[in-house]
Amino acid sequence: MKKLWLSAAAAAAIACAFTSPSFAQEDLSKAARYGTWGYELAGRDPSVKPGDDFYRFSQGVATDQLQIPSDRSRYGNFDKLTTLSEGRVRAVLDKAEPNSNIGAYYKAFLDEKRIEALGAAPMAADLAAVKAATTHEALARLQSATTDNFGRSFFDVYTDADLRSPNRYAVYLSQAGLGLPDRDYYLDAKFAEKKAAYQGYVARTLKLAGWANAEANAKAIVELETQIADASWKRADSHDPDRIYNPHTLAELQKLAPGFPWKAYMDGAHMAGVERVIVSENTAFPKIAAIYAATPIATLQAWEAYTIADSASPFLSKAFVDNNFEFRSKTLQGVPEQKPRWRRAVTATNGALGEAVGERYVAAYFPPESKAKMDALVGDLKTAMGARIQRLDWMSPQTKARAQDKLAKFTVKIAYPSKWRDYSNLTVRADDLYGNVERASAFEWARQIARLDEPVDREEWGMTPQTVNAYYNPPNNEIVFPAAILQPPFFDPDADPAINYGGIGGVIGHEIVHGFDDDGRKFSGDGKLENWWTEADLAKFTAQTQKLGAQYSAMEPITGSKINGELTMGENIADLGGLLMALDAYHASLDGKPAPIIDGLTGDQRVFLGWAQVWRGKYRDDALREMLASDPHSPNMARVNGPVRNMDAWYAAFNVQPGDKLYLPPEQRVRIW
Repeated sequence: MKKLWLSAAAAAAIACAFTSPSFAQEDLSKAARYGTWGYELAGRDPSVKPGDDFYRFSQGVATDQLQIPSDRSRYGNFDKLTTLSEGRVRAVLDKAEPNSNIGAYYKAFLDEKRIEALGAAPMAADLAAVKAATTHEALARLQSATTDNFGRSFFDVYTDADLRSPNRYAVYLSQAGLGLPDRDYYLDAKFAEKKAAYQGYVARTLKLAGWANAEANAKAIVELETQIADASWKRADSHDPDRIYNPHTLAELQKLAPGFPWKAYMDGAHMAGVERVIVSENTAFPKIAAIYAATPIATLQAWEAYTIADSASPFLSKAFVDNNFEFRSKTLQGVPEQKPRWRRAVTATNGALGEAVGERYVAAYFPPESKAKMDALVGDLKTAMGARIQRLDWMSPQTKARAQDKLAKFTVKIAYPSKWRDYSNLTVRADDLYGNVERASAFEWARQIARLDEPVDREEWGMTPQTVNAYYNPPNNEIVFPAAILQPPFFDPDADPAINYGGIGGVIGHEIVHGFDDDGRKFSGDGKLENWWTEADLAKFTAQTQKLGAQYSAMEPITGSKINGELTMGENIADLGGLLMALDAYHASLDGKPAPIIDGLTGDQRVFLGWAQVWRGKYRDDALREMLASDPHSPNMARVNGPVRNMDAWYAAFNVQPGDKLYLPPEQRVRIW
């Protein structure tokens, strides 16, 4: 599940024969069911007490039996649905007309023979442009032009709703420039081996691109990125909407960060007429700009050449693809084997033409009756949230009224957009993969620029229907559930209702609570970034969130790496509140009647088991370490054990007692929503 704001244009997905094997042997019509009533009883580990490790108790045997596919960094129930979605998209693309945009894009990716024959040639013009850029101004113009093509910049530029005026769009600038997953990979000694391997990867990439002095330039590039990392904000700080909302005129930006040629940068991004920008990590900008100004032209050129080759590698010949995979997947995440080409082709086509693919996906695979049932479930969860707000004993009537107003104004989007994006003006050729990726990037950037003078399009989606995920978007005050997540184990219309409330109900509640988490609570019902809390209420809220953060920060999923309770705060609040809300909604659905007992399990027990089943999964060690350093979500086992130990109903349902490892005295349990 995801919380969206400041969402930059979708980058081309990492993807890299000509024929695609048939899917006749696979059943793509529906997701597999779980057990006879929605839950796999045999997946439990009865040797573990629920109060010692609820994740192991509920999912231990099933988790042990999971095998992470050799081309993946993790595997679980989320990933099973993603695999199903990929198979369905493949079937859609196999049937697509060869001259259609999606058909031509997919065909170009699968044309391995042509791609191999081209080698590094597709990059020639882009690399020549880098060599011709011999001033800081010219290179800044090239960096921002990466909105249209391959490469990276010291700063990212994108458009999105203005957080303090959410009916209009604004231009945002944020820190960038790093090739490793997080600043910690440059600065923390525990990642020293990965950083050293990165320098080797940079050198190999430059050699493949034909750039001179690859070894020396690689050393300079890693030293440059280390300086940028040291100047950059920590990831948790960049999640605070108050801190990252810093509007400036271009003249003010030039004074704030005088070391960077901002006029040239904006020209390169086709934004010569833009006078107002919102700067995210404002105190980092002067430092990164100074680093840029002090870096020799030759190093900046080598850095830009490397970032072009790095980002383009998945779309080039086997030498580039293999080099990229060896470092970015095998070294960083421990993945032993490259994904098959068809899967990478699916990912790439989804990334470039997602809604064109999604329209056909929905027509082929989404049952319309699921949408109506989801509408009813969302209504139940919103009612439960309203009742919870009203019962809060720590919140004043004044703040409660604003919270209820916000809840009433929630927009709900289910399954697919009400209007589909038009890609008819995008040129796609079946013999030009590299060009297709660049043209798709330029097409998306032109779309973003064109909307700057228009009101915010509140019908737009931030995910495709074939994405297994969900999100909350604060400026639109909306919750969104793509079609691909509305399947078992999240949602099964034939399952026991308690399982659905624990599964998709918990997910719905999670997204609703994102509107009231540590960051979402800063937005009003109209999506405006403003404080609507009394000072006393905010102090009580903060005290509880700090307690929750401390609980998660004490968890060490893998030796030497703990959860960052500050970075994961919003997701952890949403998990706890969402599950509480799901349980309330289930109780309300019983209409005063007792819950049935199924296989000896009470209704409450089944709600908790339904939530736990959703999070079944395994990680490779390196992938888990990367997640803990950079992902705002806690690992799966924490998403089960973390919320339940703060819920009184869980203690009663499973007879959890003092002395059990997860036991918390009532006064230590976090009570927010």
